[in-house]
Amino acid sequence: MNVLGVLKIRVRRGINLAIRDSFCSDPYVVITMGGQKSKTRVIKENCNPVWNEELSLALYDPNLPITLTVYDKDTFTADDKMGNANIDIKPYLDAINMGLEGLPDGVKVDRVQPNRENCLSDESCILWENGKMTQKMLLRLQNVECGEIEIQIELISAHGKRGRLYI
Repeated sequence: MNVLGVLKIRVRRGINLAIRDSFCSDPYVVITMGGQKSKTRVIKENCNPVWNEELSLALYDPNLPITLTVYDKDTFTADDKMGNANIDIKPYLDAINMGLEGLPDGVKVDRVQPNRENCLSDESCILWENGKMTQKMLLRLQNVECGEIEIQIELISAHGKRGRLYI
């Protein structure tokens, strides 16, 4: 199977994450796609953690689901789940395939609205900035009472440039 590129996911921060210990939680994020898994460091005693970490996954199949799961690190028992969200990259890939290289910085290529099919909690903009296409997302965590995760995605094409994928 040929790799289409590397999907870089910058996990920026968590907002109002659920409390799983006495007064707070020790959250970390795991992102999975296919058989791949990547995770952030644990932030101790913080329900509004700032990770600002970049995780990378090889993109082989743009139709594979990408899942973000937040856990609370526990010392003596299994880590507790603090919610999950699916990352929908299809609108982002569609924008890349428009072949819009060379736009002025800061151009909003597309806007994605929250709906029943995505986990967005607010409008998400696909931007052309610094010679690359990025998308910032605020994801509402599912299967939990509260919490959001802010991320940014970028695809580095296997062809060595931030261009079309031809998928």
